[in-house]
Amino acid sequence: ELVLKVRIQNPNLRENDFIEIELDRQELTYKELLRVSCRELGVNPEHVQKIRKLPNTMLRKDKDVARLQDFQELELVLTVSDKNLLFRVSTLSERSGYNKKASELTY
Repeated sequence: ELVLKVRIQNPNLRENDFIEIELDRQELTYKELLRVSCRELGVNPEHVQKIRKLPNTMLRKDKDVARLQDFQELELVLTVSDKNLLFRVSTLSERSGYNKKASELTY
């Protein structure tokens, strides 16, 4: 297995940690990298504009992916439409464990 560090490119996030993904060395293709990365990060592959090997190299084809080494850092650069983020941050009331009645305390 090839272990890579992947995150979504977003300079506006205070915490933008990497996650580690594993790719089978027998299937080192751009398509497989995109599929696994999107699945792990919860992103629609259609929203990925490009994959960047940090600090500044765009991955374009299978040969680029085949040259990757363990623990290299990658970013998914997403397309944004209508000024809306592709990720909708859940509001407090949508989170599990939220108690609506407890939030409506009167003093």
